[in-house]
Amino acid sequence: MHSGSDAPGSKIVSSSTRREFVLQSLFFQNGCFIIISEGEPRIGALSVSISAGAGKANTAKIIPSKYDSIFINTISEKVSSMINGICVVSLHSKTPLQLDDMKEIMAGIMTIIGRNHNEETHRQQFS
Repeated sequence: MHSGSDAPGSKIVSSSTRREFVLQSLFFQNGCFIIISEGEPRIGALSVSISAGAGKANTAKIIPSKYDSIFINTISEKVSSMINGICVVSLHSKTPLQLDDMKEIMAGIMTIIGRNHNEETHRQQFS
């Protein structure tokens, strides 16, 4: 089965707990969709946040997380504030995340967001 790890906007992160997560992203003019999967790509818990200005975000849980609801909400709120738009996050994990897992996932997402911001800035300069 295709893991999606070689797709554009995709990154694999490994934590010290020996777990691997595939991070996939789709960016749009007004937001992004981030998919976090342990193992094969799957849709998991879903949270949606929209930037409400001044570092605040409004969040809705579409599909609650069995294990890590605070973490998925934190990701969607942080990213929506950073991009000043809508962020949809899907998280599928086989077991509850450890702190090291969360740190590696968040670092991977920040890398993806930073790379997208740099590409967007580059496009605007040459448009």
